[in-house]
Amino acid sequence: MAKLSLWLVSMDGERPFTFLDDRLVAGDSLLGLTSLDQLEHMHLDPVEGRQLHEPALLDWTAGVRGAVAEMAELHREIGEVGVEAASGAEANAALARKRELLAAAEARADDLRPFADLVVGAALAGNVKRVGSRDPNARDQQREEKRTTRGGLYQRAAELAHGAPLDGGTQARARAGAWLATDQPAGAFPRQPLHWPLTFPEITDRGGFDAIVGNPPFLGGKKISGPLGSAYREHLVREVGNDVKGNADLVAYFALRAHELVNADGQVGLIATNTLAQGDTREVALDQLVERGVTIRRATKSKPWPSSSAVLEYCAVWTTSRELSGSAPRFAEDVPVRSIGPSLDPGSRVSGTPYRLAANASRSFIGSYLLGLGFTMSPVEAQQFIARDSRNADVLFPYLNGQDLNSRPDCSASRWVINFHDWSIERASSYPEPLSQLEKSVKAERSMKSKDVASWPWWRYWRPRPELHSAIAGLSRVVVITLHTKTVMPVLVPTGQVFSHALGVFATEDTAMLALLSSSPHYWWAIARASTLETRVRYTPSDVFETFPLPGLTQEMRELGDRLDTFRREAMLRRQLGLTKTYNLAFDPGCTDADIVELRDIHRATDVATVRAYGWDDLLDQLDHGFHPAGRDLRYTVGPAAKQEILDRLLELNHERHAVEVAAGVPKKPAKRARKRQDDPDQGRLM
Repeated sequence: MAKLSLWLVSMDGERPFTFLDDRLVAGDSLLGLTSLDQLEHMHLDPVEGRQLHEPALLDWTAGVRGAVAEMAELHREIGEVGVEAASGAEANAALARKRELLAAAEARADDLRPFADLVVGAALAGNVKRVGSRDPNARDQQREEKRTTRGGLYQRAAELAHGAPLDGGTQARARAGAWLATDQPAGAFPRQPLHWPLTFPEITDRGGFDAIVGNPPFLGGKKISGPLGSAYREHLVREVGNDVKGNADLVAYFALRAHELVNADGQVGLIATNTLAQGDTREVALDQLVERGVTIRRATKSKPWPSSSAVLEYCAVWTTSRELSGSAPRFAEDVPVRSIGPSLDPGSRVSGTPYRLAANASRSFIGSYLLGLGFTMSPVEAQQFIARDSRNADVLFPYLNGQDLNSRPDCSASRWVINFHDWSIERASSYPEPLSQLEKSVKAERSMKSKDVASWPWWRYWRPRPELHSAIAGLSRVVVITLHTKTVMPVLVPTGQVFSHALGVFATEDTAMLALLSSSPHYWWAIARASTLETRVRYTPSDVFETFPLPGLTQEMRELGDRLDTFRREAMLRRQLGLTKTYNLAFDPGCTDADIVELRDIHRATDVATVRAYGWDDLLDQLDHGFHPAGRDLRYTVGPAAKQEILDRLLELNHERHAVEVAAGVPKKPAKRARKRQDDPDQGRLM
């Protein structure tokens, strides 16, 4: 099929098809050997193999080198036999000669493949002691393998190779087949390692390929073990990923393997899912590659796949193993930049991790986590509770969540909630009807959960956030933001309601703070510091706001914040649109409605006022406002060059302020997110 596809795309039916049998191969490129040293020393780590096996394998090593040299020469001869310029009988003879040479090379490779399979099989079999097996029939074999060290497996592989003629002995084949099948799921295709030095022997004396271009298959990190086996995933983590842990998607390992296979001047170009530049997948692949000295010279961070039949985002990455000169061009989203980082964003001139600033502490919070649907009710039910007993108004409040904030034109709560604060059961008992509802629903629900949850007072929220309520006491309004959102836009809302754990709450009613948190500097800082969930930003106050160096809030910002709050609220009510749909219009270049244009103007003025508040007047003429890429979408914001300069200055300012705090005796507190489940509602919480 590959040959036919290539012939069809050539669109030249008059010319003979080029001989490609030595170039088109099938196999598992993540499972096979990548260097001849691994085969010579019968170990995936040649250094460790030398320590285990030498001098026992000296004769074997010489034999391997000689065989591969013969194969390389045969492959070179294949390339020297011309077919394209020949015709008729001459062309047929040339093709026959190429097939003859390839058959000779393959016969030599077949002698070595069982021993290469032994090396990979020993690594897979050595993983069973850590991961176990799904196959009950393999348990006896696993017990024996668990008693054997990984080094012992390699030693047994070396014993089979030592003194063996290069003819693929029967015993080696049988042992290799058994080891390769370790922990293989039922119904899976047989594992077929692609051993690169045996498949393309001519690259061994070049140090690897000059270039690799690819579109690796996608498989989510948590889904690798199912179809491929736990031992296989352990192999990826340990051997391909250099033991860097994390739920990396399969594309991460293809990126790492591609760079193993190129030479010192090698170039790699990959099209992959946009997860390659995110989270665990980025940490396993691009972070490691950049640390090793690989340079990203061109990148497209995220774009929709150009097909209506596939709803996914892709990224494209061009890298080089060779160090680039300072004058060599680099492009992020086709825009010239000084460098590109592992996140595929333009690189910063400032290095280092931002620190949480003591000056920002106790100003941002995550809302209450109820843990129990029985706490909530409709507004009608709440009013019925109050009608039956007016005292119930003491424990019934509007319940504002992220969906309400982003979708309702007035940003109001669509549900109400029972809130017994930190009360004792005796005090809560004086409100019998609300307490009875919780006893019937929440108490039963929590009793089915973990010991910690089941033992928590069932009439109280799992995370009541008393520090939040203390901070906002006495305020009539606060600034809130949805934590999982692509809009990343704060709003002023009344207090006197319960804020969901899906909201970030800032303990202020100052409209200057609303302006700051609505500005492009804050948005791009959030994008740089937060993770993503699908197309949404996961805004974590501890990582974003607590590290964000605040400017002195000015009267200009205060007036613009008030104007933004008033104008936007009126526009949303008039249009009967929520925050998300309103900003979908604001970020759509095709929308020229007068109120939307004015909303953009307010944001532009807010950006200018914010930059001026930082004292960066030299940037005012360089902000380049317009519709610029923000992930898969466009956003009305500052231009890419201004964005990067702002981020650099904010990081510099963070470091400066942190240094002052440390000098004053404040301990270091870097903003480093803990690894948590993506569905953990308490991720990044402030406790």
